[in-house]
Amino acid sequence: MKMKMSKQIFGWMMYDFANSAFTTIIVSVVYSVYFMNQVVGGEPGFAEMLWGRAIGISMTLVALTAPILGAVADYSRSKKKFLFINCYLTVIFTALLYFVGPGDISKGMIFFIVANFGFNSANVFYDAFLPEISTREHMGKVSGFGWALGYLGGLLSLFISLFLIQYDVRYVFPMISVHFFIFSLFTFFWLREVRRPSKRTNYLKVATMRVASSIKHLKDYPQLLKFMLSYFVYNDGITTVIAFASIYGITRFGMNTRDMLIYFVIAQFTSILGSVVFGWLTDRKGVQLSLSISILIWIGVVIWAFFCNSALEYYFVGLAAGIAIGSSQANSRTMLSMLTPRAREAEFFGFYTLTGRLSAIIGPILYGWIAHKTGEIRYSILSLMFFFIIGFVVLQFVNPQKGISDALQNRKHIS
Repeated sequence: MKMKMSKQIFGWMMYDFANSAFTTIIVSVVYSVYFMNQVVGGEPGFAEMLWGRAIGISMTLVALTAPILGAVADYSRSKKKFLFINCYLTVIFTALLYFVGPGDISKGMIFFIVANFGFNSANVFYDAFLPEISTREHMGKVSGFGWALGYLGGLLSLFISLFLIQYDVRYVFPMISVHFFIFSLFTFFWLREVRRPSKRTNYLKVATMRVASSIKHLKDYPQLLKFMLSYFVYNDGITTVIAFASIYGITRFGMNTRDMLIYFVIAQFTSILGSVVFGWLTDRKGVQLSLSISILIWIGVVIWAFFCNSALEYYFVGLAAGIAIGSSQANSRTMLSMLTPRAREAEFFGFYTLTGRLSAIIGPILYGWIAHKTGEIRYSILSLMFFFIIGFVVLQFVNPQKGISDALQNRKHIS
C-alpha cells in the first residue's frame, strides 16, 4: 500500500526542516568554531574541553527532565504544547548568542546550554508524534523523508551562513533563530494531536507514578531494553561527531569557518540520500539490518578520519559521514517507534531521550578531555571506535518482530 502524504505528515516533517539549522550551524559548524576560536582561545585542547562540557551539561539537564515531562505530555495530551515551549526556548536563546563576544566564556556557555536543552527536549515530543501520524508499514519512509527534508533545511541555512560570515559571523545566530521560528510554524498550524478524554488531576504526580510503573515493567519489553542499550552506546559516537566535526577539520587541517560551511553543504546531499535510501531499505528489509549497515559505515568513517592526511581527503570523509548520519538517526527513531506501546509514545520517547542524552554526556567530555591532555585531536577521534563497535554488537541481539509483539501484548501494564 502506497504512503499518502497528508498535511498532518508534511506538517510534522517541516519541524525537521526547521530544527536542522540549529544542529548544522550552531552545534556543528559556526557557533562551535566561533566559541573555540574567538570566545575562548587559549592553549590547545582547552576550548575543546569547555565545548565538551557545555554539550555534557545540556544533555544532563535533558536526561533528568525528559522521562517525567514525556509522561506528563502523554497523560495530559499535551505533546504539542511541550513541543511549542521547548522549540521557542531554543529560538530565543539562539538569537541571544549574537551578544556573546570574545572572552564571554560563561555567557557563551550558558546561552548555548539553554538553547541546546530546549532543542533536545523539544525532540522528545516531536519524535513521539511519529507513531501517531504514521502506520507501522510506512514509519521507515516517513521518518527517513523527515530527516531528508531536515537536511534540505540545513542546506538552506548553510548557504545563508556562507553569505553572512562575509560581514560578521554573529549575524548567523539570529538568522538561525528566525529560520527555526518561521518554518516551525508549519508544524504548529498543521500538526494535530489526538485528543483523548482525560480527567483534571495532578499531572506531575500521575506522571511520576507512571514513570515508576514503566521502569517496573520494562522487563516486559526485553527487545526495547536491548535496543536502548545499543542506542546508548552508538549514539555517544554520533553526538560527539556532530559536536566536533568542524573543530577536527580546523584543528587538524587548518580549515576555516567558510571551508567547514562548504564541507557541510556537500555532506548534506549524502545525508539526504542516506535518509531516503535507508528509509526505503528499512521498509523492505527491516530496520535492524538497515541500522546495522549505518553503524558499520560509521566505523569506516572514524578509521578514515584518523588516517586522513589532507583537507581535500577530509571532504570525502564528510560525504561518507553524511550517509551514516542520515540513515542512523532516521532508523533509530523508526526502531523505537516500532517497539513502543501505543498511547505512551512521549513517555517512552522520554526514556529514549534519557538514554541518548546520558550517552551524549560521556562522548563529548571524553573527546575534549583526551584532546586537552594529549594535545593531539587524532586520539580523540579514535576513541569513538569503542562506541560504534559495542553498539553494533548489542544491536545484533535485538529481535524487532518479538519487540513489536511485546509492545502490543503488554500495553495493559502501563495503562
